[in-house]
Parts: sequence; structure tokens; C-alpha cells
Amino acid sequence: MKKILFFLFLAIHVAWAQKDIYESPRFEELSQDHELLAILPFVTNLDLKERVDGQELKQLAQQEGYAVQNALETYFSIRKKRKKFNVDFQNTDDTNAILAKEGITYENLDVYTIKELSEILNVDGIISGSLNLNILLSEGVPTNFSLLDYFNGNANYGRIGIKISDAQTEKLLWKYEKEITKKTGKNTNELIDRMMKQASRNFPYDREKKRKRKKDR
Repeated sequence: MKKILFFLFLAIHVAWAQKDIYESPRFEELSQDHELLAILPFVTNLDLKERVDGQELKQLAQQEGYAVQNALETYFSIRKKRKKFNVDFQNTDDTNAILAKEGITYENLDVYTIKELSEILNVDGIISGSLNLNILLSEGVPTNFSLLDYFNGNANYGRIGIKISDAQTEKLLWKYEKEITKKTGKNTNELIDRMMKQASRNFPYDREKKRKRKKDR
């Protein structure tokens, strides 16, 4: 009986995880010439329990947005060295420097289109996303928890969404959303590492996945 319940839970978990991942049916067509992607700082919305003035809240939101950008670069860099991907990722320092030269800041980043940003950065696609938090993830979170935390809501820290868009058409190619909880990771780097590992089988630029697609044709 315990084994049945375990596999039932696992099946539900997998099914739920798959609902959080979207891939465009036109991915192969739109991404066939992709060579370089840029990672943008994430748009962050903070709802902190502590009283923080408006200006400080903006600065903290920016801090979290850049922390995710850096964590994603770290994740992709490590796996790129292992030849896991068939695209390259622009250095985030270069990305941010180019944007700054064009007068594009964290505050006005969202007024530019994917195509405009891609042309400025000279990339084939954009990795961007959103972050909703009620804590400062970059500063670390408590990892001790009890079952009661999941019932009273103390285990939920927010939600993260990662998306990849095509430079030319601005079409959404891939999207992954996930709730952030005490089990997700103790800081930004751990969160990104864990969630991307979970999504690795569905990451569209994975070399093994591309080989499998060609084989299945």
C-alpha cells in the first residue's frame, strides 16, 4: 500500500511539474539559427513583511533581479563547459554594460521590446523572467521546517518564471514556472541550480534532446 501511494504521489508530482513547462510547437523552426542568448536581470516584485520605504524596496528588488541573472549565468556556464548545450550565453557583465551604454537600466528595461533588446545586444534570443518574493532570497532563507509550515503558508516564499523569446519574431519559445518554498533551496544559486536540473530534460537547447528529436524524425 505504501509503495502504491508513493508511486501515485510521484506520478502527480511529475504531471504537475510538466504543466509548469511550456515549449512552443515552432521551437525547432524559430531557433534553428540560434547561436547566442542573453540573460536579462529578472523583473522582481517584493512583498516583504518588514516595513521598508519605497526607495529601499526598489533597490532590494533590483538586487534580487540581478542575483537571479547571475545564478542563471553560473548554471549555464558550468554545463556549457560539459558541452550540454548547443548555444552560447552572453557574459552578463557584457550584457549589462551594453545596456547601460544605451541608457537602459533596471527601471526602464521593461519598456523595450524583445527585438529592440536583441538588436542592441546582438543576440539571437533573450532569457528573461519574473520573480515574486516575500523574502530576500539572495540573502538566504531558513531551511528548517515542519509539516505545519505547509499548512499555515510559512513554507511559501513566492514564485519564479523563466522564459526564452526569439529575437526576430519575439515569439515565446520556452517557459518554466515554479513555486519557491523552503524545499526549493536556501539561496538564489541553489534555487536556480535545483529548478533547472528538474527542467533539464525539457530544456530546449539541450544537445541530447536535440539528437533525440532528429532521431525521432
